[in-house]
Amino acid sequence: MRRFLPVIAQAERRAVFALALAALCALAFIRVAAFVAGEAPGEFDVHIITALRNPNDLSDPIGPGWLEEAMRDLTALGGTVVLVMVSLAAFGYLLMTGKSHSAYMLAASVIGAVILSQTMKLGFSRPRPDLAPHGARVYTMSFPSGHAMMSAAVYLTLAALLARTQERTRVRIFIIFIAALLTILVGASRVYLGVHWPTDVIAGWAGGVAWAILCWLAMYWLQRRGKIETEGRESLANVRTGGQPADS
Repeated sequence: MRRFLPVIAQAERRAVFALALAALCALAFIRVAAFVAGEAPGEFDVHIITALRNPNDLSDPIGPGWLEEAMRDLTALGGTVVLVMVSLAAFGYLLMTGKSHSAYMLAASVIGAVILSQTMKLGFSRPRPDLAPHGARVYTMSFPSGHAMMSAAVYLTLAALLARTQERTRVRIFIIFIAALLTILVGASRVYLGVHWPTDVIAGWAGGVAWAILCWLAMYWLQRRGKIETEGRESLANVRTGGQPADS
């Protein structure tokens, strides 16, 4: 402990907290994956799906017609086309602002999340819910939810990049909050539309958050070593201190 305590004391608190959160999310994914692997849908999954449906007609989601339409709009925010367009826009913005290394890191993060999600879908091969007609078209297996995982990976990674350009803590918190809210709404819409079991979405959230945090930590580690451009507020601090750390 005497050997490790000085190392822990020198590490930035946010990096340590982020690593701990990533570990918790990874553990949550493993626990959910162990629960669903090779098993029929559990009582929890069935109960949530049926609770969101008219008990007299499972093909009819609860709520007015506009709510179902709104859920289709929300689920599109986690679709491949939307996420690719958002990622390309962010990639182009980073290139135009002279942050090419950050742009390539973002691209690697998104592509890695796609590969990870699709590989796990093939590995688990869990069928889609069959309790009611699907409210959206589906083309892949069920576990984990690709919409939940990719929305978490993309929106949270972009939020982390944008938050680092802000001086005020409340602004950074607001940016992360909006990204988390979008991720939650996308995942909830998948369950409401009957195209995913709740455990698919929970696992997708956990996996996506863990991946986003690990990518942020990798980017942070590279930034500290000068391999990736620092963001706005850190660059400003370096200018004020003549290129030296602010506390030197």
